[in-house]
Amino acid sequence: MMIRILMMFLLTLGILAHKAQAAGSDWIDLEHVSLRLIAADNALPGDEARIGLHFKLQDEWKIYWRSPGDAGFPPQVKWQGSKNLAGTESHWPAPIRFSTSGIETIGYKHEVVLPMTARLETAGEGLSLRGNVDFLACAEICIPYQTDISLDLPGGQPTSSSAEAFLIEDYMARVPGDGRQHGLSIEPLSGLTSGEKPLLIASAQSQTPFDAPDLYVEGPPELIFGKPQARIGGDGRLVTFQIPVDGLADHPTGGIGAELTLTLVDGERSAERSVQPVQNLQLPEALLETSTESDVSISFMLLMAVVGGLILNLMPCVLPVLSIKLLGVIGHGGGDPRTVRLGFIASAAGIVATFMVLAGALIGLKQAGAAIGWGIQFQHPWFLTGMALLVTLFACNLWGWFEIRLPQWLNDLGAGSGPSHGMGGHFLTGAFATLLATPCSAPFLGTAVGFALARGGGEILAVFIAIGLGMALPYLLVALRPTLATRLPKPGPWMITLKKVLALALAATAVWLVTVMIAQIGRESALVIGLMLLAMVGLFALRARLGKLDRVAPAVVVLLALGSFWVPRGEPEITPQSYDGPWKPFDLAAIPALIAEGKTVFVDVTADWCITCQVNKAAVLAVDPVHTRLGSPDVVAMKADWTRPSDTISAYLAQFGRFGIPFNVVYGKRAPLGLPLPELLTTDLVMEALDKAAESRMEARQ
Repeated sequence: MMIRILMMFLLTLGILAHKAQAAGSDWIDLEHVSLRLIAADNALPGDEARIGLHFKLQDEWKIYWRSPGDAGFPPQVKWQGSKNLAGTESHWPAPIRFSTSGIETIGYKHEVVLPMTARLETAGEGLSLRGNVDFLACAEICIPYQTDISLDLPGGQPTSSSAEAFLIEDYMARVPGDGRQHGLSIEPLSGLTSGEKPLLIASAQSQTPFDAPDLYVEGPPELIFGKPQARIGGDGRLVTFQIPVDGLADHPTGGIGAELTLTLVDGERSAERSVQPVQNLQLPEALLETSTESDVSISFMLLMAVVGGLILNLMPCVLPVLSIKLLGVIGHGGGDPRTVRLGFIASAAGIVATFMVLAGALIGLKQAGAAIGWGIQFQHPWFLTGMALLVTLFACNLWGWFEIRLPQWLNDLGAGSGPSHGMGGHFLTGAFATLLATPCSAPFLGTAVGFALARGGGEILAVFIAIGLGMALPYLLVALRPTLATRLPKPGPWMITLKKVLALALAATAVWLVTVMIAQIGRESALVIGLMLLAMVGLFALRARLGKLDRVAPAVVVLLALGSFWVPRGEPEITPQSYDGPWKPFDLAAIPALIAEGKTVFVDVTADWCITCQVNKAAVLAVDPVHTRLGSPDVVAMKADWTRPSDTISAYLAQFGRFGIPFNVVYGKRAPLGLPLPELLTTDLVMEALDKAAESRMEARQ
């Protein structure tokens, strides 16, 4: 904008000095429109001339773009009577859309210059332009106009700059190109859905978030393209358009059958591209919904969040805390109903409070401009170190080597009479279990989290509280019916044996957390932390067996615990085994070319800390027939490793409205935009998606 102002200032000075040498005809004043013919230079040294039709319209009046929409026609010029003119090429600046009573038209208001390039028959000689302009101007009514225009330009070197040159260059800059200068790109893959109401689906990306994107489609004259419905991705940098298509029955092929020109406009930014749509496109169900995201009821999303939180209790990602959950139930066998009720309410409160803390952290990160997502705490070594430390202490406690003594006020919190009830302990157990049980997504949960994280702090907090209530529902159910727990056998000697067995499960969880660190801080650093945790276990074991070291052991354990957070972080370790078998590193930019070659692309967004991801791999992706299919020549299997933070993967998930994993999507000739799969995979689901996305053998032969 500053450059334009400076150019206008300099050109104004030129005009004042050489006013008589302006390169433009006189204004032709019609009833609601004025126009003139202008040129960038007042003399022509070469074989081309930059000219333009300059329109000024009264308020509420408009003229039309080269593809006017449902009505109207664009300005046309017949250059009869011109001398030394070989031909002209018109350039069309990005237009705007007019929606009136269901009629969609495209054009310009107020002022516009339609730039043209005039080719001379003889270079260096003068050009005499004579033309008849035919155009339609509309407001509440439409008036057709015809008028003659003329302009004479001598041969030779231009003697000065002019305001007309600035106008032509200004509007030439608004003519859509490939979009690179505006950070825009239209995806080459688009398609036409089948059914009674076919839709043309196209998508585009932007280096900066979209504001109000619109898409204009030009194709065979018998086809009518309606107003697009734009769906902007969670990060605001990807938009998917659904454009209604009418007139397919009148087309000879019964489909589009020709290249389309797509023009993307977002404010002052624009881009243009020709595409060949795929017929009978298969789409993700979410894209076929008629409602926009803004139309989704917050109450409906809260219900989905509650259901998703409840299902989270059944997902494989709860395995690391399964022993804690079992102890929380079995330990109440034969207890007092009131105590049982309070204990389970305290655990439920710990779960909900933890989700509120997670929501607050995500709100803060979002306001700071950081990438956010579900379970991203597992991408940070300090969190993993703290969880491994706590799990190790829990295991030592269950082995009976030491007692965890909470502050008296916290232990008695909510207990009423009887400090031994330990309501604070139940609260912290619920909070700790929640932190470890939320690295993975679940059915309904991903939709609710995606809805929340794409919005403001209020929605994030509300949805996360609803997820916490869903996850806490089993605890609240026992609180309503304490007999579900009190009828269990009373704690006795058998409980000691069970605790030792469950402690082994917690120790295995600590080992797992240390192995996750390898991909984040390197093998050596993770091994040092593991040895420090093992030293803590050894100290507690010696203290319990020898009955000594009462003062030394706790002090050394505290030093080891603090020291584990200060272990130097090495380089993350990425081994070739990470991409064994059919797997290749994730490359989003390569997917369109692979699809164009007839390949089917399977993308698996996974992480070492995602237990559900590992279950999907072990039960479905790594066994036949899926494993064989992923390794076949016509399929490319890509792995996107989200173990460590990655803005690229975060943005990729956000394109689908997802903020957590596991996430799997299939691309192909029939699904160039991708077919997302559910969180829990089955062999039938994967094979069906691969078949649905791929080009059929019959089509391949054709």
